[in-house]
Amino acid sequence: MPKHILIAHDLRDTADMALCRATQLAKQFKAKLTLLHVLDPSQSSQEHEQAKQALDRSLTQYAPPGSELLIRTGSKPSEMVLQQLHESDCDLLVLGAHHQRHDFFSGTSLDRIARNCPVPLLLVARNDFKPYQRALAAIDFSLCACSALGQAYRLLPESAELHALHVFDPDKGTPKQIDTQLATQKALIDQLILDEAQNLPAKGPTLSHSVQQGGILRCLQAQLKNEQTELLVLGSHGRSALSQALLGSLAQHFLHKAPCDILVVR
Repeated sequence: MPKHILIAHDLRDTADMALCRATQLAKQFKAKLTLLHVLDPSQSSQEHEQAKQALDRSLTQYAPPGSELLIRTGSKPSEMVLQQLHESDCDLLVLGAHHQRHDFFSGTSLDRIARNCPVPLLLVARNDFKPYQRALAAIDFSLCACSALGQAYRLLPESAELHALHVFDPDKGTPKQIDTQLATQKALIDQLILDEAQNLPAKGPTLSHSVQQGGILRCLQAQLKNEQTELLVLGSHGRSALSQALLGSLAQHFLHKAPCDILVVR
């Protein structure tokens, strides 16, 4: 569970949405909340003053008492956010989703943060701030995906449901061979979830799992729509052992086209 939440606020409406979600989580876990804004050095002092006033209003209106406001100046907001994570010893970063291009805090900055974020990253896309009740975790046999499942379990209240979905795209073969492969995958995932459950707290959300056959993006999108999922949980996979800094294509897709809130864990 988070003890110190950092929200990077860039003055857009979705940043206030993210602040409301961060506030809900701070209250849920009795965590400290810090709001960070990075001023654009190319802007005028008047624009800086207007930004500070807007931040004060957001902090007063949405943040819990005792929250801290940090204002920095820099041309690379992503680097300032990552630096602040280390300096403040934060254990959860919250950002607002980017539904349209924003030059100063662009999709490129989001990718850079997600690739290098040392703590779980929560991207907020929903204008709903009740505690999460329905979460979907994409699970495979990687340590990253298992870590993401554990982080989500600890973030959700006991009343919530967390479903782990493993998507299996079989090799070519006869129908009988494919059925055999699918049965093997189901047995392996059953054991994986059983093993992971041993490391989870005794009290937590209801944990279920399933295996589907097909393409992972299509299966996840269908599951999100059918179950009205509020939170999608993903591991941020490197594409190879030689390029661990690269953001996995699945996580990158959902970060830029978030259908719900997204939790990305390295």
